[in-house]
Amino acid sequence: QVQLVESGGGLVQAGGSLRLSCAASGIILSISNMGWYRQAPGKQRELVAAVTVGGTPNYPDSVKGRFTISTDNAKNTVYLQMNSLKPEDTAVYYCLVARPGGTHYWGQGTQVTVSS
Repeated sequence: QVQLVESGGGLVQAGGSLRLSCAASGIILSISNMGWYRQAPGKQRELVAAVTVGGTPNYPDSVKGRFTISTDNAKNTVYLQMNSLKPEDTAVYYCLVARPGGTHYWGQGTQVTVSS
């Protein structure tokens, strides 16, 4: 059974930083594709960071240079470091882990609120 447990969300002032964590069990991150998505109220869920097995991370222009996805294979955890946060980054953030060519799994989501 695959479980993804997210943590690290919260309230931060504009310009601040947060690091989100997504601890995985039942799936090995080092051989999985991973991503972070976010969904703001009234908006569609959007990708903010992704990395495939053996690939390099990619980011949309809206977060490029501010967000970084990384993995600690020993802890089987994927992170999203978010710097220079803006009010428009306010959303629920979800991690996604997918077996290459197979099933994907979502975390439960963690709220990030950036005040101006």
